[in-house]
Amino acid sequence: MQISWLGVLPYRRGRWMTSYKMLQSAQCCLLTLVLLVPALAEQTEYTESDGGWQWNNYSPLQEEDRCTVERRDASITYAEFIDRYAYRRPVILRGLTDNSVFQSLCRKEHLLRAYGDRHVRLSTANTYSYEKVDVPFREYLDHLLRPQDLNSLGCDTLYFFGDNNFTEWGSLFQKYTPPPFKLPGTTGAYSFGIAGSGTGVPFHWHGPGFSEVIYGRKRWFLYPPDKTPEFNPNRTTVSWMMDTYPFLPAEDRPIECTIRPGEVLYFPDRWWHATLNLDTSVFISTFLG
Repeated sequence: MQISWLGVLPYRRGRWMTSYKMLQSAQCCLLTLVLLVPALAEQTEYTESDGGWQWNNYSPLQEEDRCTVERRDASITYAEFIDRYAYRRPVILRGLTDNSVFQSLCRKEHLLRAYGDRHVRLSTANTYSYEKVDVPFREYLDHLLRPQDLNSLGCDTLYFFGDNNFTEWGSLFQKYTPPPFKLPGTTGAYSFGIAGSGTGVPFHWHGPGFSEVIYGRKRWFLYPPDKTPEFNPNRTTVSWMMDTYPFLPAEDRPIECTIRPGEVLYFPDRWWHATLNLDTSVFISTFLG
């Protein structure tokens, strides 16, 4: 398996870019400075069930009224997966693997103890990534992992994406069991993330893959390849959900669903998709290529 990171965090250019000598990079957008920046409400309590991660119960973000992605349990066969879903439509799989050990290893306390001093590389959370910055993992968790800044654009929001050394993180990912289904002629590459409430990646597409939530909840919005969604590639998913989504006519609504710990969403090749973390979330994807 190849390894990459994929996580999201709020990132104000004026506050952090100077610290990491990134002021000269402003290719994707201009930032309007504001004195008071509204953000999603932040929880200060932790529970055993969320692995020590903040669970933002006070967030205005909600799950969809009705999930429009089919859910299947462990009775699904490989032949059925290939015939009905692999090249046709998304599906949510439950009960095919047991990642309770991996989930335990992804508790905040354990990750800080094992990987706190390692560096991770962050990229901007718009449809196209323009900027990158390296930070210690502990600093990301302690200072940068926050609910989404509602005034920030996608190009002013950073997320984990690739460039991490497998020899450093491999011991963790070796404990993860990916879904048992693959497409003929493909291999899997992992992408791991930890993201604050309200963060997410706006609409984009790539090859097929699976995405599993370890802690928290992640809401997905999907369109087939022949139906390009209406969106601004430099704005965040939460701004799209608040400003565009409520006014979409029924025929232009996305296929959507929220996945929870232990659930795996499969998305086919070239399907448009955007993600929105409803809580502080830990998740891992397996990209097939």
